[in-house]
Amino acid sequence: MLCDWPFLFMSDKLQFVGHKAPPLSAHSKFVMKPTIMKFGGTSVEDASAFRNVAAIVKSHVRLRPVVVVSAIGGFTNALLASVQQAIGGDARAATKSLDHFLGRHVAIALDLLNLESRVAFELTVAVARREIRQLHKIIAVHPVTHRPLQDEIVASGEQLSAQLLAAVLREHGLAARYVDARRCLKTDDNYGSAAPLPETTPATRAELMPLLASTRIPVLGGFIGCTEKGVTATLGRGGSDYSAAIIGAALEAREIQIWTDVAGVLTADPRIVSNARTIPVLSYQEAAELAYFGAKVLHPKTIQPAIDCRIPVRVCNSRAPAEAGTLIVAESEATAQTVKAIAYKNGITTVQVTSARMLGAYGFLRALFEVFDRHRTAVDVVTTSEVSVSLSLDDASALPQLIADLEQLGAVEVEEHRTIISIIGEGLRNTAGIAARVFSEISDINVAMISVGASSVNLTFMVDEARAADAIRRLHYVCFERPESAGKRAGLAAEEVPA
Repeated sequence: MLCDWPFLFMSDKLQFVGHKAPPLSAHSKFVMKPTIMKFGGTSVEDASAFRNVAAIVKSHVRLRPVVVVSAIGGFTNALLASVQQAIGGDARAATKSLDHFLGRHVAIALDLLNLESRVAFELTVAVARREIRQLHKIIAVHPVTHRPLQDEIVASGEQLSAQLLAAVLREHGLAARYVDARRCLKTDDNYGSAAPLPETTPATRAELMPLLASTRIPVLGGFIGCTEKGVTATLGRGGSDYSAAIIGAALEAREIQIWTDVAGVLTADPRIVSNARTIPVLSYQEAAELAYFGAKVLHPKTIQPAIDCRIPVRVCNSRAPAEAGTLIVAESEATAQTVKAIAYKNGITTVQVTSARMLGAYGFLRALFEVFDRHRTAVDVVTTSEVSVSLSLDDASALPQLIADLEQLGAVEVEEHRTIISIIGEGLRNTAGIAARVFSEISDINVAMISVGASSVNLTFMVDEARAADAIRRLHYVCFERPESAGKRAGLAAEEVPA
């Protein structure tokens, strides 16, 4: 079944552009649907990790893999930092700061590749360094032009990683072929956070289907695209997951696999809850809510392409590939257990606008949100009363300007260092008393901005950042660890579970 894809990602909301994908070519109809395998930076951080990825791909070769890979661990941050050095005028230091990471690529090649392949890759690294050096020089002289040049520089991390992985896969006897992702992902020119264009689908199929039909394994860098003018653009931080999903949707993949360094999606952040456990199955909506409200395993945009084409997403552990991980599927296929996970976001700022003009008036909320739109600031959670509106902001960089404009509408109060906590599960919609159980467990912690019903799978509220970890641990215990929680996880109604 063909799906209407791709979509445009505009502002902070998903907006769809109806675009019927062209039919698959005649020869591709007889090719098994591919499996997209995306490997993150920690999965390719050193020679041992690359060797491990090669073994994983080899074990999946019968599933027609298309491999998408991130830059090696830490390299993207280093590339971004080098751009800032160049903006400051020191192009030489900017390029020099990358020598350690470029050397890591060469060291991995030295360990894993034969002489001919190693020499060829060393030349690739040298060329990349020379090109980055030239871009640093341009930025140092003309810093106002840095946005597209920054994307060009940052993209080199994924390009080098993909070229190296393709060579390592060939070394392991696999027919791997490096593909420049810019030939597949066509984007707008919103550099640093580009959105895919409808041309992505035919371009991806034209580039990858012939390789798949000849049983070769395409290897692409993640989060890289190309504008209509041929300029490199990136999808934003974490965009490798997103680009894997875009490619999966374009190819109508059988499954999209996200290989990371944890055992699937967990019931809570293991850095806070030592007893966090893997969630076997999630619905698309549960996964989308988890991604948006802080789960680090998935990029928030990843799920939408999969939803559109009903493609299962599997989150796997590259360090323990035999483990099942987490499978993300349509709601009808997911289990209806009451609570699946507890997610959170730190560093939240809340803004409350109070005005008697709200009472019985129309147009007030529109004027309020127009302020945030003008300052390109996304809002996470909104609660309202008769005369006030409270909003939470993940990015408060425009706060001074926001406050000045909001004060034209009413009195403004700001609270910083807040945390959003989200209780997520499909079973919330049919379970009576869940809010009472949640809030009674943390009755000594002040909560605010309670939102339930806006999403049928999400109970969200705000606490002081200093109390967040304690609240999460206590909620995890009552939802997953206390003996009577076993009955709830089995799907029993609240009244069937012992108090």
